[in-house]
Amino acid sequence: MLRKLGLWSSFFVAFGPLASAQSVRHFALHYAFTVKAIPAGERVRIWFPAAHSDEYQEIRAASAHGDLPLKKTRESRFGNEIYYAETSKTKQPDLRFEVVYDVVRHEHLTLGLKRPRLENEFLNKRESQQFLAADKLVPVTGLPAELAAQVTVGKTSQLDKARAIYDYVFANMRYDKTGTGWGRGDVLYACNAKKGNCTDFHSLFIAMARSQGIPARFEIGFPVPADKPSSEIAGYHCWAEFFNPQNGWIPVDISEAWKSPEKKDYFFGAHDANRVQFSVGRDLKLNPPQQGDPLNYFVYPYAEIDGKEYSNVALDFSFADSDRNPGDRPGRSAP
Repeated sequence: MLRKLGLWSSFFVAFGPLASAQSVRHFALHYAFTVKAIPAGERVRIWFPAAHSDEYQEIRAASAHGDLPLKKTRESRFGNEIYYAETSKTKQPDLRFEVVYDVVRHEHLTLGLKRPRLENEFLNKRESQQFLAADKLVPVTGLPAELAAQVTVGKTSQLDKARAIYDYVFANMRYDKTGTGWGRGDVLYACNAKKGNCTDFHSLFIAMARSQGIPARFEIGFPVPADKPSSEIAGYHCWAEFFNPQNGWIPVDISEAWKSPEKKDYFFGAHDANRVQFSVGRDLKLNPPQQGDPLNYFVYPYAEIDGKEYSNVALDFSFADSDRNPGDRPGRSAP
């Protein structure tokens, strides 16, 4: 369920000392792109994810506009929010779209944090099935299941099993974006190549966890550099969560732990505030449905021309900390 912005204030009133221990980051995020060199007179359809508020981020779209009218929709499987635009006959070769978000992102801490809780959390049957099932590139049988069975020998609790899987991925994967095959979240590639980016790290973790009966989910958005007040954003970042009834959804970020080994224990049970989430899940059918295949994941714009995927899209993402005007761009003056 999406959280209303005012709920954080209530949380601070009720649990001030707890909340104050968590870090918060306030920034403007600029999400823009241009679909380029479109043939005249063609039918064009464009989808891109809309960031939304939840328990750990407060999102306000300060502005949202494009060369075509934008409509907000939501896909049914995970509830991801979407901006959608279309035209039956395009009249211009380039179509540009731009959303500026005002973001307050909260650190997500679980393990080691004494959170107020009345009873154990639970997933309903549909949620449990959804986050235990295989995805197209995330099998829950075969090699990842065999690896999970090996590394969890002697572990009895879900939490201990998840930690053993986390440790295995951390120790055996290498953050390396050379060659081909990385970045797709292809678990069998990750098992064999033992390298990749955040997508590959967390897809392997999710596959192994699910094979042990531990619900796990894939989340994707953008990183916000911890050491800069503003900058362009070169690409996405993804992470994972697994479910434990005693703790609820527990965050992990193994690729960030790999880059900063001193934070290995921290990133088992925490996500820092230097990020913003856009969507959840894999194999996504959009709304309205695209004619192409389900999307492997959804963080960048997706366009179709006459029902076929169109990839000539120039991306333009950046952020600026909240001491700047939400409309400002790094390296540019305010209008």
